[in-house]
Amino acid sequence: MIYAENILLCILIPLLVSLLFITGKAKRFALSFSVGMIVCLLAAYISGYTELLSDIDEFEAAVYVSPIIEELMKMLPVLFCLVVLRTEGSDLLLVAAGIGSGFATFENCCYLLTRGSGVFSYVMIRGLAVGIMHIVCMMVFALSLIAAKRFHALSFPGVFGCLALSMTYHGLYNLLVSLPGLSSSIGYALPIVTVVYLYYEYRKYSNRN
Repeated sequence: MIYAENILLCILIPLLVSLLFITGKAKRFALSFSVGMIVCLLAAYISGYTELLSDIDEFEAAVYVSPIIEELMKMLPVLFCLVVLRTEGSDLLLVAAGIGSGFATFENCCYLLTRGSGVFSYVMIRGLAVGIMHIVCMMVFALSLIAAKRFHALSFPGVFGCLALSMTYHGLYNLLVSLPGLSSSIGYALPIVTVVYLYYEYRKYSNRN
């Protein structure tokens, strides 16, 4: 048994102290990273509570419950930055990347402390597959928001569509890796392939702006 709150404090305190000495985009990323870790802990609370109430097994929770709750929780700070703080363009992508990285890092830390880090293949899967998947979901959501705003479709249905896209990707990944054999191999490769494509689209977006 681990105490996730204690782990969060140990990682979070140095990051918060560093905010006193950094400025600009570095400060924004560090703050977004911290928010991502907090969101990860809150999402774990809600997912666990929902799983107990609904009396479903681990497979059903991973495919049907976790993607919805985790992506919804990650969406809220991004929407706050977009609507309240008027964060747009590359700055919004920076926030999304920070939240996704913080979420993935804290989740990986908790999983490795629970299940051990002695098996190198498992560690690489956590880093290259699960870790990248959370960043991909956030980048898909943020890029979809930017595209929706550009085409004047940033309304409730538009935001819901962007969220549904990231939820579907997350759920598809969880479904693939939950099945043995070829399906899990495809699932582990999916985030890596997707992040290469997203990076290509991001470079095109950066060159246009």
